[in-house]
Amino acid sequence: MKLLIIDDEPAITETLEAKFRKEGFSTFVADSAEEGMRLFKRVKPDLIILDIMLPNRSGFDLCRAVRKEFATPIIFVSARADEGDRIKGLEMGADDYVTKPFNMSELVARVKAILRRSTGEPVQDIIERGNLRIDPRTHLAQLDGEPMNLSPKEFALLYFLARNSGQVFTREALLDRVWGKDAYVSSRTVDVHIRWLRMRIETDANQPERLVTVRGIGYKFVG
Repeated sequence: MKLLIIDDEPAITETLEAKFRKEGFSTFVADSAEEGMRLFKRVKPDLIILDIMLPNRSGFDLCRAVRKEFATPIIFVSARADEGDRIKGLEMGADDYVTKPFNMSELVARVKAILRRSTGEPVQDIIERGNLRIDPRTHLAQLDGEPMNLSPKEFALLYFLARNSGQVFTREALLDRVWGKDAYVSSRTVDVHIRWLRMRIETDANQPERLVTVRGIGYKFVG
């Protein structure tokens, strides 16, 4: 597995490199968003560990650029612990968000868990629900024939709920089924992704008719 580490703190990149090489990863390091993008295009990593505060361009900018074309898993590792930054990172398509200082073994576990999920999903059938079409083979969702620019987790959540239309799932159940039982994320993550999906597929996101909240339980897809 190839791991791209983008951080401008040498002490952190050297520690990460050493740890992940011991875990059997091929590691590549960049200290800026520009160099990170060049390396990304050249080595095509299996996962990116990305700092937010980088010279010239932020990690958010790089994440946004990658997500325009690729579904490569991204983990933000940042000293910025503000909840708003965490939500912003997840909304723009990151698979996880870890704050510094972090436990190295925990980070390794998160990386491995995300890679298992991203490489181990079986191929599923295309789902059509009214004007919504979801193709898991190409990871493409369309509304009225127009492509929707969904992050990997948004796509996975929408596909799972649409495939199980009418069934109610708790936040914890959705975390287990979409993020995985060993994911280190909170139930708040589900709410963030549901809200973002509603903005994409609902006529009125404040009065959803497809991604419905079942009070006191969780969410279900109607259609």
